[in-house]
Amino acid sequence: MDNSIGKTTLKVLLGLVFIVSAVLKIVDMDRLEIYVYSYHFFSLNFSFLAARAAIILELVLGIGLVSNTLHKLYWWGSVAMLLGYTLLLIYALHLGRTDSCHCFGDFLQLDPKQSLIKNGVLLLLFMLVYRMESKKTPFRWLILCLAVMASTIGVFVASPPDNLTSCSNPDQNLQKELFDEMLDETPLDTLSLREGKQVVAFFSTGCEYCQMAAQKLSLMQRFYGFPADNITFVFMGSEDGIARFYEESASAHYRSVLYPDVVRLLKVINGIFPVIVLMDNGEVVHEYGFRNMREDEIKAFMAS
Repeated sequence: MDNSIGKTTLKVLLGLVFIVSAVLKIVDMDRLEIYVYSYHFFSLNFSFLAARAAIILELVLGIGLVSNTLHKLYWWGSVAMLLGYTLLLIYALHLGRTDSCHCFGDFLQLDPKQSLIKNGVLLLLFMLVYRMESKKTPFRWLILCLAVMASTIGVFVASPPDNLTSCSNPDQNLQKELFDEMLDETPLDTLSLREGKQVVAFFSTGCEYCQMAAQKLSLMQRFYGFPADNITFVFMGSEDGIARFYEESASAHYRSVLYPDVVRLLKVINGIFPVIVLMDNGEVVHEYGFRNMREDEIKAFMAS
């Protein structure tokens, strides 16, 4: 492709692909954070930042490609980013993972093999625009600075990390007196939940945030070696709904209870899903919703 107009058009289209990909990741931020955390390269809190850093980089590169300034800088940055993602995808295949890589958020589900093909196509297209001239505008460095600032502010305003927005003393939704009574009543009275360390999670089978909370909890249980037998999921829904919940959440299968009295269940958790309770010999130690799960506290509880 020798035509300069054609190369410029292709470069703009590549930039738009990056920008669209970044925007779709922002929309799907909660799942992207869990995906980053699932590799256990970083803590949960740092995974929040790593996910946003990846999006900011993609936005900056996309804006730079569209502006057609500082060609070599943005070209090498784009190729390096694609190669980095490619190495991660190869590692995912090595681990046997087949879940979506969230390259385009939840809008387009691509497994690691499909995403590798996508990256290969993009790298080939970048080879076509390697030799081209960029604008010699005096504002090229200003454009870069503005792109970095705008992207960073935009990402953190559109999706603030949970560890920065969750207050240190969040509202407690668990009605502890009712919960204590529930432990001694059918169907929980036979589960020995007052013995040792236990995790009891209240979920609705159709709740998206419950599914993501279950996935986070499942990852922490695997990372920190907490006994799976000491985790109980208490559901509002149906037996079929529980099966779908496990399939869609990609959570490990734990002891599950379909609670028959929906009204009482809603009173216990103040009508809010999800609620995750950590107990030590029947005493409530910590309580979390989806947004305020604290890995340091959960790790200390599970590892001790």
